Amino acid sequence: MNRVSSALTRAVARVTDSALGPYQTAVIRIGFSLTWLLFLLREFPHRQELYGPDGPWDFGLAEQLVATNDAFTVLLWSDSRIWFEAVYALAVLWSLLLLLGWRTRTMSVLFMVGVLALQNRSVFMGDGGDNVLHLMSVYLVFTRCGQVWSLDARRTRRAAGARARGERPRDRVGPALWSVLGFLLLLATLAGRMDGDRFIPVLLWTVWLAQGLWWLAGRRAGTWQPRILLDLVANTVHNGALLVIMAEACLIYATAGWYKVQGSRWQDGTAVHYPLHLEYFSPWPALADLLTASGTLVMLVTYATVAVQVAFPFTLFNRRVKNALLSFMILEHAVIAVVLGLPFFSLAMIAADAVFLPTSFLRRLGGLAARAAPRPRRGAVPLPAPRSPARTAAGKAPAPVEAAPAPGRVPGPRT
Repeated sequence: MNRVSSALTRAVARVTDSALGPYQTAVIRIGFSLTWLLFLLREFPHRQELYGPDGPWDFGLAEQLVATNDAFTVLLWSDSRIWFEAVYALAVLWSLLLLLGWRTRTMSVLFMVGVLALQNRSVFMGDGGDNVLHLMSVYLVFTRCGQVWSLDARRTRRAAGARARGERPRDRVGPALWSVLGFLLLLATLAGRMDGDRFIPVLLWTVWLAQGLWWLAGRRAGTWQPRILLDLVANTVHNGALLVIMAEACLIYATAGWYKVQGSRWQDGTAVHYPLHLEYFSPWPALADLLTASGTLVMLVTYATVAVQVAFPFTLFNRRVKNALLSFMILEHAVIAVVLGLPFFSLAMIAADAVFLPTSFLRRLGGLAARAAPRPRRGAVPLPAPRSPARTAAGKAPAPVEAAPAPGRVPGPRT
């Protein structure tokens, strides 16, 4: 009984003491924000036909659909062309800022608003990758995805260095941004623009109030009990959201694999041949002909695709097998991006797969990127290694952390 109680205590402490998977959530943040940003930039010349007033799915049809499914989209707040252009431009800006990791807590919420605004405005313009992006944009709001590889992480290191020198860092941007967004949210609520979907308005107000409470708690010493409680709650929510993202990725592959098993073309090993010869999915006809020249190769790829998708959720507890299947799926999505001309679908799926990448691999990847980045100019004073301001449930301050946190145990800032 004591062993069970001790194991349960350690499990609870691990879930609440730190936000797990800091590198994985950073890759998810970068992957999905980059996918959406590139999509918006590529479709910029066609934005009016896809989501704007010149599209076949006009404003009136969109209003009728939203009235039945209560979807959230700020594009239906006005039929003005200026309003559409402003929302589209803001969606691009929010994606870029989330990619850079600037005020990631706020930008993750605004990124979600931008994704929902456009996708719910014209629901028939998306594909499977858009559906994944739609879901992940909501899940990202609950994660602490700016712990590493972000401007927020750099700002936290600089603030820790200032405190180590006896200085008191000041943040004027955060409170100003919080005040402006709260004012706009209040105006939208009073104007009745939040009367449709109930989940998104409640989520927006909850995050806004939580940010204000977090700022107030941050002005007190780290030993203040409410700040410790907020850390525990934030870590628990983050870890729960990370688990949901992993379950969602497994569900996508499991359902796709078992659905393919029922198809006759997948059973006889010829399913891969047909999409490669559809005109809509053949940007490189010569390459498609080369890949389908061998019937044996087509059969092997067909069967391997089904086997990997069905087996992947069952291999998560075996690190080597999981990494092998993960490498195959990422390679397969890269081939789909080139051969079938579906780059954004592939980028979205690769970003979802990144949640299962090993921490050691991601840290080495980050080290390579850091070495490839421009070095600081001669004479610049390097920033000192910070001490984490967070504390554990026992009230003990954790050991100092370097700029790159230890895998799986990062008590980094809530950004």
